[in-house]
Amino acid sequence: MKEQQDYIQDIAEIRSMMERSSKFLSLSGWAGILAGFYALIGAWIAYSILDFHPDEIFYSYPDLTGVILIAIGVLTLALVSAILDSKRKAQKRNEKVWNATSRRMLTNMSIPLFTGGFLIVILISKGLIGLIAPLTLVFYGLALFNAGFYTIKEVRIMGFVQMVLGLLNMAFISYGLLFWAIGFGLVHILYGMYMHFKYER
Repeated sequence: MKEQQDYIQDIAEIRSMMERSSKFLSLSGWAGILAGFYALIGAWIAYSILDFHPDEIFYSYPDLTGVILIAIGVLTLALVSAILDSKRKAQKRNEKVWNATSRRMLTNMSIPLFTGGFLIVILISKGLIGLIAPLTLVFYGLALFNAGFYTIKEVRIMGFVQMVLGLLNMAFISYGLLFWAIGFGLVHILYGMYMHFKYER
């Protein structure tokens, strides 16, 4: 009986080692929650202070500099939070945050992100401002869906949700900033809370 228990324990340890080597498991729920709050604050500033609320595909706005700076600020804060929290979590588990799996994950994320980024720059130059919010959601969703193959399945689910929100936003262009706040704000907060209570408590 004891030999059988030892055998089962050995299998469990081997499985855990294989999962750690093939999956990036250092994503933090707190980083998701913080990213969501940054996005909500950014959306509020864009809407309330900068009066940015695109309600049609060809949306005329005098100067996008402030909106772009807010977007860059939100992205930078979210990335820094994710990196620092992932590093802390990896150190806690005696793992390296930068390894072959994390490199594969980031490579697969970067392809749709850079493609979407270039496309959005082109759309801005053509005055198609109303398409920014839905397409950022769609391409971010694609990036998360790709990343989900190298980490936990919940990331893939979140990517699918972001894509659905982006496509719905395409049908209701006038609610672009609201969809953006839901996708990058509320969804991240809910995902982060779920991650924290399921994996980190």
